[in-house]
Amino acid sequence: MTYTRAEVAALVDHTLLKPEATDADVTALVREAAELGVYSVCVSPSMVAVAAGVASPAQRLCAVVGFPSGKHLSVIKAEEARRAVADGAAEIDMVIDVGAAVAGDYAAVSADVAAVRAAIGDQAVLKVIVESAALLRLGGEQALLESCRAAADAGADFVKTSTGFHPAGGASVHAVELMATVGPQVKASGGIRTADDAIAMLTAGATRLGLSGTRAVLDGLPVHK
Repeated sequence: MTYTRAEVAALVDHTLLKPEATDADVTALVREAAELGVYSVCVSPSMVAVAAGVASPAQRLCAVVGFPSGKHLSVIKAEEARRAVADGAAEIDMVIDVGAAVAGDYAAVSADVAAVRAAIGDQAVLKVIVESAALLRLGGEQALLESCRAAADAGADFVKTSTGFHPAGGASVHAVELMATVGPQVKASGGIRTADDAIAMLTAGATRLGLSGTRAVLDGLPVHK
């Protein structure tokens, strides 16, 4: 399938989650996002208010919670999500407790997701990061699929491959193909650096992309079909 630059841009969460990111960096990210025509801007919870202060009414904001380890109490993730939505986030990307998934405790995974969903209600889109590379390595395909099912049962709108910070790696075509069979939409994120990478993820079933090097990816795509 052929995608144009604008078609892919419309599926991108333009992302900046580096610990050293400053207010000026986030302001530049929001302005670049407007120039590139991306779907949303994704930042750390503490930066949502900064992004909201410079974003246009048409720009969507996304925040991550329980990031990047997922080893936060559910009540903390829930409050972090609630506050991010209050500050202007229209979407929340939360990290599951990967250890619970590896141990086969999918009820804990579901309860974790449900807590965040309850905190934000229907006010925001909820995307659940399962660290697909780690789950495939440590628990196999069943761990990945069951974690996605647990997230779906708890109200996730999307399941998302990766934080981009885990040493096991980021998105893979195989992971996206598996995740796409579960039900929620799939966001591929982590290690997508070229136009070919992006197209491969979309072809595998992803409907959203998390990119930090967005311009480089889009520059590799045609303007017209």
